[in-house]
Amino acid sequence: MRVLVTREELSGRVEALGHEAVLCELIRIEPLGDDPVDASGYDWLVVTSRNGAHELGRRGVTANRIAAIGPATAQALRGHGLRVDLVSETHSQEGLREALPAGRLLLAAAEGARQDVLDADFLPLYRTVELAVDVPDADLALLMSGSAARALAAAGARVPVVAIGPQTAGEARKAGLAVVAVAQNHDLDGLMEALRACS
Repeated sequence: MRVLVTREELSGRVEALGHEAVLCELIRIEPLGDDPVDASGYDWLVVTSRNGAHELGRRGVTANRIAAIGPATAQALRGHGLRVDLVSETHSQEGLREALPAGRLLLAAAEGARQDVLDADFLPLYRTVELAVDVPDADLALLMSGSAARALAAAGARVPVVAIGPQTAGEARKAGLAVVAVAQNHDLDGLMEALRACS
């Protein structure tokens, strides 16, 4: 089976399952600043994506405690030498809301990220640009963000998709894509398990 992946790091994992991986980058990340981030006035700095973790690592950050939405985000933060104090068991903003103790929160995320779940101040770190691309033929696509889903649909692709979580699945359906599976654990391991189950 030909499986469209949007990040090169997934190619080897897809091929290890016996499929052909076809790389097609659908989004580009544009930083929104270079200044160090000072979150010292907050009890928690909340990070909801690997891209956000990489931006904080690139810019430098001062924080009392850092919460990560899931293990991949936590790993990216640690890769930049940042201490992670909390990783939510349910990899969503709702999961973070349940896991975080009371306190002042600063949510550092993509421009346009959801702000209706956490009672937090918001710092946009980057914007996601959807790319206009020619999508190669594939039997299935793995999607890790709503922006990738929108870009895939805008390119005219009608390939069925496996989504990393319910938010991405919702965006894919709204864009007219057929969602054949949603990862139970909203991380790369969960995405691979969902691919294995539907192939």
